[in-house]
Amino acid sequence: MDFTNKNLAVLFKIGDTTVYFDETLRTTWIVMGILVLFAIFVRLKLSGFKSIPSGFQNVIESLVEVMSNFVKSTMGADAEVFGGIFFSIFAFILCCNYSGLLGLRPPTADLATTGALALLIFFMIHFFGFRKQKKKHIKSFFEPYPIFFPINLVGELSKPISLGFRLFGNILGGVIILGLVYEMFPLVMRFVLPNILHAYFDVFAGALQSFIFTILSMTFIQQKMAAE
Repeated sequence: MDFTNKNLAVLFKIGDTTVYFDETLRTTWIVMGILVLFAIFVRLKLSGFKSIPSGFQNVIESLVEVMSNFVKSTMGADAEVFGGIFFSIFAFILCCNYSGLLGLRPPTADLATTGALALLIFFMIHFFGFRKQKKKHIKSFFEPYPIFFPINLVGELSKPISLGFRLFGNILGGVIILGLVYEMFPLVMRFVLPNILHAYFDVFAGALQSFIFTILSMTFIQQKMAAE
């Protein structure tokens, strides 16, 4: 969905459908490029691994340990393998949300981005739930009685919808409000009020929504894996 998203160039056409290179794609590629370059930098920097960490290695190990402990406390001690997955998801969403501080349009203000993230979590929920519970996972759709299948199905479909729309709505709201402020206020006032709003909508709300999306995703997956 475009909303305030602007098309920058035409990528290609499929029949009568035109696919554009828009602000969402531009910022997404910038964010992914930054994260990939940072990962390569960390890998090269830590190539000479030290048993007693210090400096940069200490910072990176602390971040990994914090996420690992957070995953284990939320999903259980045997779920440490999810640490890397959710660290990546959290870092991507956080960087997307913070891209507004650089004058870019946050990709998470586009329903296509948040919808894709929510769809990823939806497949993870049922993939790991089925792998862990096997037939019990399928049976859970018909509990306590088969007649409840439509209600249970709607309940499962509501999870990715709520995840995607919650993140999308909060970030888009900030983009719209900040856009109105920049257009309505004279130039001399744009150096004061927008900074306060950026501190809330980009810094505070950006971090909060990244955290909420991540912890809800963990909880949904854990519930399916631990279902009796």
